[in-house]
Amino acid sequence: MNLLRGISENGGAVVCVIDSTELVRKMEQYHKTSAVTSAALGRLLTAAAMMSTYLKNDTDTLTLRMKGDGPAGTVLAVANGKCEVKGYVENPIVEIEDRPDGKLNVGGAIGANGTLSVVRDLGLREPYVGQIPLVSGEVAEDITAYYATSEQTPTVCALGVLVEPDLSIRKAGGYLLQLLPGATEEEITQLEKNIAAMPSMTQMLEDGMSLEQIMEMVLHGFNPNVLDELNAEYHCDCSQERVERALISMGKAELENLAQEEPVAEVCCQFCDKVWKIELNRLVEQIKNQ
Repeated sequence: MNLLRGISENGGAVVCVIDSTELVRKMEQYHKTSAVTSAALGRLLTAAAMMSTYLKNDTDTLTLRMKGDGPAGTVLAVANGKCEVKGYVENPIVEIEDRPDGKLNVGGAIGANGTLSVVRDLGLREPYVGQIPLVSGEVAEDITAYYATSEQTPTVCALGVLVEPDLSIRKAGGYLLQLLPGATEEEITQLEKNIAAMPSMTQMLEDGMSLEQIMEMVLHGFNPNVLDELNAEYHCDCSQERVERALISMGKAELENLAQEEPVAEVCCQFCDKVWKIELNRLVEQIKNQ
């Protein structure tokens, strides 16, 4: 299990901690991202995995979309109630100078001018959509701002992706701390001290700390209890049937035009880069016979 949820003994604070290393590695293998786009998409996938733990049903979905004015373009992550996540970045290869502190310049790749959209599809008639202007494009600060602005929930989000020189993923992870109604000023002060004293998420993972130990550091002095142990993974659910349904939705006339130009369509999945070959004339006949 690579994801842990815990709560303080008095119920005033909840925390989610994840080691998303394998999840982000799989993403990088699919998308062949450069270092800074691995960090950008890896952070967003990590955040989506943690936020998905609040979905009630396996079929509920959460979509995070960051669209800034940086060279990466749109960065998108989708998660469901089973902690399965997938995502893509519009421009997977971005070369940009590191920040002055030597860290990957995710904010420069995404851009600070733009929006973060959060869409929750809970199977109702309309999905819930929240949107805020980007704060920095660094992802964690933007997630924190989203909760403060759209959900009025005091939140601390920390995310990290450590990329090797050969572009493989060394470590990735994060935590999401949220205060529940009724938290006292003393509790808030203690939590702020805890957060200020913590190393980066990737450093803690590098040091071999367990998720339980990281949770204890976040909620030091609060006697935390474990709520859930879950497994988050990168999982694309594309299939021939889903691709065919999407093509059929274009309508008979459009499909016939496409079939005349190219009888076999090649459709590439944006989440896993798998290519599906579909015989369009067969779909046209299928529509005729409905």
